[in-house]
Amino acid sequence: MASESSELAAKVQRSIERFYRLERGPSVRSFLRPTEPGERESLRLRQAEDGAVEIEVSAPLLSPHPDLDDLCQIIEGVSHFVYVAERARCRRPTTHLELELQAEVDKYVLLVLGKERVDRGFARSVHRQLYEHVRFAHPEGSEDGDRYRLANELAARLVRRIELRFAEAGRRGAMRDVLSRFYRMGQAEKIQFARAA
Repeated sequence: MASESSELAAKVQRSIERFYRLERGPSVRSFLRPTEPGERESLRLRQAEDGAVEIEVSAPLLSPHPDLDDLCQIIEGVSHFVYVAERARCRRPTTHLELELQAEVDKYVLLVLGKERVDRGFARSVHRQLYEHVRFAHPEGSEDGDRYRLANELAARLVRRIELRFAEAGRRGAMRDVLSRFYRMGQAEKIQFARAA
C-alpha cells in the first residue's frame, strides 16, 4: 500500500480509538491492500480453522490532491476494521448494518465533530455531501441497498442531533460520552437511539 494511504489509515485508526476511548488494536496497516481501478472500499472477513478472524481492508490509493470520496473510503474501511477488531476483543457479535451505521457516523466524527471547534458552514456542507446528496450503488429494495440507505438515514439524524445538542454548545466531553456509548451499543439499541434523534 502506498505510504500516503497507509499513513492516513493509521492516523484514522488512532483518531477513532482515541475518540471512543478504545483499547489500541492491531495496526490496520498490516491488513491494507489497494483497491483495483473502479473498485470501492471493502472489508473481507474470514474465520480461520483455528477460530481466528482474518481481515483484509481494501482502500484507494490517495492522489496528491485527494477528494472527499477517497478520504471517506479510507475512513470507512478503517472504521470497519476497528469495529470488527473491537467486537472480537470483547467477544461480541456484529452485523452488516452496525458496521455501515458506525462508519457513517465515524466519517462525520472525524471530519467535523472531532475538531476543536465546529465550523457551521463546513459542517453543513459535509452533512449535505455525506447524507443528502448521495448516490447508492445498490438499488432500493435490495438487501444491500436498503441497509446502506437505513445506515445513511440513521447516521444523518444522529450526528445532526449530537452537533446541535453538544458540539455547538461547546460540550465536547458530553458529546464524546454519548458517542462512545453509542459505539458500544448493539444493533437494536443503535437504531432506537438514532431514530430518537
